[in-house]
Amino acid sequence: MFKATPNPPDTDPTSLDAPSSADIKATPRTPSTLFTVNPETRTEDLMVYLVETLASVDVMVHHLVDHLDGGLRNALLGISNSIMLAEITANRVLDQLDPP
Repeated sequence: MFKATPNPPDTDPTSLDAPSSADIKATPRTPSTLFTVNPETRTEDLMVYLVETLASVDVMVHHLVDHLDGGLRNALLGISNSIMLAEITANRVLDQLDPP
């Protein structure tokens, strides 16, 4: 039987041409500056915004959950649980910043 495409060339997995995982780690991450947060914003204000954003996202997820069944519904409920845990964590940080 004739094969229309040739076999790939044999390569040595330890070849110097292959990138190593160290090369990937050596590339520094450059954060985007498109959206920035004022560095003078108080931590408490940032945490309040975070808690409110998480609560809003959770409401949106629950609206979507009402329209789904099966695996997608379960996946969104799992995301909702992650959001809830993040919200609880953020509220705990707020409690530490401004104890009752």
